[in-house]
Order: sequence, then C-alpha cells, then structure tokens
Amino acid sequence: MQTKRLPQIILAASLSGVYLASLARGLTWANNGADGGDLITAAATGGVAHPSGYPVYLLLARLFQFIPVGSLAFRTNLMSALFAVCAALIVYEIVHASHHWLASLASAYALGLSPLFWSQAVIAEVYTLHILFIAALLYLSEKNSQRFLFGVIFGLGMGNHITIIFLLPLLFHKEKKVLLRRFAGIALGSLVYLALPLRAMSNPPVNWGDPTTFENFIWLVAGKLYQGQFFALTSAALWGQVKTTAALFLDQFGAVGLLVGFTGLVARDKLPRLHRNMLWIASAFLIFPLAYNTRDSFLYLLPSILCFSIWIGFGLGVLMERAAPRFSHQKILIFGFLLLFMLFIQAGAHWAQVDASHDNRAENFGRDAMAQIPKNAIVFAKNDEVVFALWYFHYALHNRPDIVVIAADLLQNKWYQETIRNAYPNLTLPDFFMFSEVVAAYNPDRIICYAGYNQSAQVNCPQP
Repeated sequence: MQTKRLPQIILAASLSGVYLASLARGLTWANNGADGGDLITAAATGGVAHPSGYPVYLLLARLFQFIPVGSLAFRTNLMSALFAVCAALIVYEIVHASHHWLASLASAYALGLSPLFWSQAVIAEVYTLHILFIAALLYLSEKNSQRFLFGVIFGLGMGNHITIIFLLPLLFHKEKKVLLRRFAGIALGSLVYLALPLRAMSNPPVNWGDPTTFENFIWLVAGKLYQGQFFALTSAALWGQVKTTAALFLDQFGAVGLLVGFTGLVARDKLPRLHRNMLWIASAFLIFPLAYNTRDSFLYLLPSILCFSIWIGFGLGVLMERAAPRFSHQKILIFGFLLLFMLFIQAGAHWAQVDASHDNRAENFGRDAMAQIPKNAIVFAKNDEVVFALWYFHYALHNRPDIVVIAADLLQNKWYQETIRNAYPNLTLPDFFMFSEVVAAYNPDRIICYAGYNQSAQVNCPQP
C-alpha cells in the first residue's frame, strides 16, 4: 500500500517544499497580493472581507491563525500552500482513475508548478481554496454515490468564491432524486453565508457592507461594488486581453505542455462526462475574465489552468498507451519523465517571478508608517495596498491604538461611516455626507495625516 502511494507522497512533499521555500514570510504585496491585508485582518478581528465576503476563507483562516508559528500573516499564508498541495493531489487522483501514475504526476505538477497557481499558493488569497473546491467537484462528478456531498462542496465553494456558480450545469441530472440530493447539499453548504451577518453584528473594525440587513447582504455577496467593471473593455482592449491570455497559457505550460494538453483535450475516449464538465469550466473561465475589467482579472483564469493541467495528464496517458505496441516500457517511461523534467525546468525559470519570500515591502511600509504617524493623529489612506496594510498593523496586530485609520475612498458609504463610529467611539463625526475635510474640521484637536507609498512609507501631516 505504501509503494502504491509513493507518487502521491513524493508529489505532496516536493510541492510543500517548493511552496514553503517561496512562501511570503509576512504581509506581502507580491503576486497581486494586496488583498491579503484585508483578508487576514477580517479573519483575525471577526470581520467581513471585501465583496463577496468570503465566509469560508475567513473561518478557515482564523483556524490557521492559531498555529503557534511565525507571524499572523505567515500562518495565513500557510493555508494557501496547504490547499494548493491538496488540489494537486486531487488532480493526481482524477487522472490516475484512467491513466498511468506517471501521467497523473505530470498533470499534478503541471498545475502545482504553473506560475499563476504557484503565485497564489505563497500568499494570503482565496484562489488555491477556490481551485481545491473545483477540483473536488470534478472528482465527485464521477462518483455517483456522492450526490449529497457534491452539493455540500458546491455550496461551501460558493462561500469561498461566488464564481463557482458558473459550475451550475454540472449539477443537472436526468434523475430527480439526484437533483434533489445535490440541491439539498447546496442548501446546507450555503448556510455558511450566515457567518457574514453574524460576524457583522459584533461591529468589527473591518466590516464591508455591514451585511446585517438583507439589502446590505445582497450588496456584499453579489459584488455590486464591482459590477460597473463588467463589459467595460473596448474592442481593442478586448483583443489585447485575448492575446495576453494566449501568452499566459504558453507561459504556464510551454509549447510542449500545450501540445500534450491539446492531445488530451481532443482524445476524449475515456470519462466523456468529465471531459464535458472540464470543457464547460475551461470555457466559462476563459470568457469571464474577458468581460471583467480589473487589474487582477487574469486570476479568474485559474479554473481553466486547472482543466488544462488535467488534459496534460490525459494527453500524456494517451500518448503512452498508443506508444506501448511500438516501444519498450522503459522508453515510454523515459518519455514521461522527460515531460516531468521539462515542467521542473520551467518551474526553476519561474522561481524569481513567483517567489514571495523576500518581498518585505508591505511589512516595511506598515512598520515605517506606524513609526512616522504622530500621536492621536487621524490618518487618511487610499489604494488597497496602503489601506489594507494599515488595517493589518492597526487592527490585527493592535499597533498604535491611539491613532485613527480611515480609508478615504470608502467614506461615502454609510456602512463604512458606521464602521468608523463603532471602531473609534471617541472620534467626532457628522451625521451627514462625509469627506476627509469634514472629518478633519470636526476634530480640530487631532493632527491630520495622509499616508501613501512611493518606494517607501510616505506620511504627510500638513500644518493647518
């Protein structure tokens, strides 16, 4: 039994080593990781993260934050690495159900070492858990006996990242009993969303949308804050996105990996239902980023990366099977190991691109900013990197309890005004529409500062 599990043990151990070596040691801005400050702080303070709230991530992150190793941010980063390893192991099992263990390893490494997936495995973000849920749903889609569990995983998956809703076609089945069990599971798994209003009721310092009312809850979960960014691309920008996506896939797998993957995509002689499901997922998550105009929309390609990684395993398996009558077993194995070696070479070439272990910008900014801010000052901040880093140091690490940190861009929202009132009861605030200048005018005894980042912490406190 141990010998049969040796490939999985090697896979888990090697990916764990890679991720730990390149894991961010604290709060990081590497790999588009600015949201980490918000997620870590919301988890630590019992708060609510930015839309769509991410209740599953927050609950799990809080558990990891109790691990007595490293900083609060480091412990949360560990969670991403663990979920990445688990996703790769599920990919191995999906391919191994119909192909050689070497093809399964190639598929798992194709995902685990793809730069985009790897980049999210070493920072505090929701995406490796997102891919773990999707991989689990693909695996369970071939297990007819796990109908209820399939629904539960689906519901919990939406509680981590709402875009799992794109997988709804995977739920449908000609038998009504199967459908009922799956939707019953979804109903149970979706109850995790109740954590959002429950957390908000404690008036945490990070409380996006204050989802204690139905209207605010829908605003948060539906991501209405970002809906204006849909279908905002011009035709020229759309074509640019298409070319960028093609280049990104080439960067993930290399030319040989793409050819092997397309072989697996075309040669669908086994597990036709699984192939149909993957084709739907890959297509949906190729199209969605093209319609969503944000700086990190490329991260929504990760489910497509997952599917193509599985196709690489299928492709290698098919090639090995078709080569069996003509070549010796040893030569076929050599071919498989050559593909693995190519994936490892690519990983080495991408190391510097994804390595977050030496990115100290966010940590340095937070420490320097806290040291520069005068006593009892009101600090206005803009941009996610600056705001979320200050939240992490101020709310999660409890640095400088004497100061007030305000996200200037959020002041126009009533829910944020209430959050500020609850977080700083000694602060004087008006009852009407607020600007930073109004807040300053109502608190003349406090120094007003503006925090920013330009290669280093910039704290500007102009004299009245």
